[in-house]
Amino acid sequence: MRVLIADDYQRATAALPALVAHAQGLDVQVLGALPEALEARAALLQPAHALLLIRERTRIDAALLERLPQLRLISQTGKVGAHVDVAACTARGVAVAEGVGSPIAPAELTWALVMAAMRRLPAYGAALQAGRWQDTGDAVLGRTLHGRTLGVWSYGKIGRLVAGYGRAFGMQVLVWGGEAARAAAQADGVDVAASVEALFERSDVLSLHLRLVPATRHQVDAALLARMRPDALLVNTSRAELIAPGALLAALEAGRPGMAALDVFEHEPAVPQREPLLTHPRVLAMPHLGYVEQDSYALYLGTALDNVRAFADGTPRNLVNPEALTGNR
Repeated sequence: MRVLIADDYQRATAALPALVAHAQGLDVQVLGALPEALEARAALLQPAHALLLIRERTRIDAALLERLPQLRLISQTGKVGAHVDVAACTARGVAVAEGVGSPIAPAELTWALVMAAMRRLPAYGAALQAGRWQDTGDAVLGRTLHGRTLGVWSYGKIGRLVAGYGRAFGMQVLVWGGEAARAAAQADGVDVAASVEALFERSDVLSLHLRLVPATRHQVDAALLARMRPDALLVNTSRAELIAPGALLAALEAGRPGMAALDVFEHEPAVPQREPLLTHPRVLAMPHLGYVEQDSYALYLGTALDNVRAFADGTPRNLVNPEALTGNR
């Protein structure tokens, strides 16, 4: 079975032991970033019997599927998201399998961004490389975390880890989210905000860990951001679409919040022409590295390849659309 791994920006999967350990009996090829033009993308993907998708990088829609007559399976690393049109896959008899993930790497990256932004490490490092000792040019000092308030919006697997990091650093942790999230936080002895508005008003550091669903899309709007303190930090390693378009840039220009640390953008791969936040002086920006880490890749890739092998062996598993196998293409 010919398997193409699409949009591996770093071509890192080819060097992973998991590729050898889990790909036995499969013809696996790793592709770098795919071109944006539909026909060019389809030409590269056309030989595939199975596509292995790295998180949400590769969009699979009806127009692309029509140009991939040999495709039988999409094997997703982690959970299937909105980037895959499952209904279109089912209509064309293409099965979609999803894998597993881990909250550890994104939670640790979140905390790395918190510490780097609060202590202004990128600015100090850039100044040092330019020959200036402790001189960032703006006389603004970094700040410690101890004694300050960490706001965590939603309390799932990642949010719970980040809250734990905050407590370990001596922060007061404040949680908001749905009823289940608030109940879980209270069960863990973590304070719950009186309202989402209170969360934004009280947080020195506010980290977003909401799932992107229709109800949460653009939920962080100008009114909420305006409630943040002028020296507060907003961290988003979850989904860019949680924030209303243009709202964060306008809020930073208005001075509330004072800083942002971002790992996600609406247009990825992000470039300054599309994403002015990339070059904003009070934004620490990373290229969606939350899950881009050796152990996470091994877990994601190993499970996704195991799903391909099971499909090739005639024992498909972890399908989100098993009905795709009952019809004829």
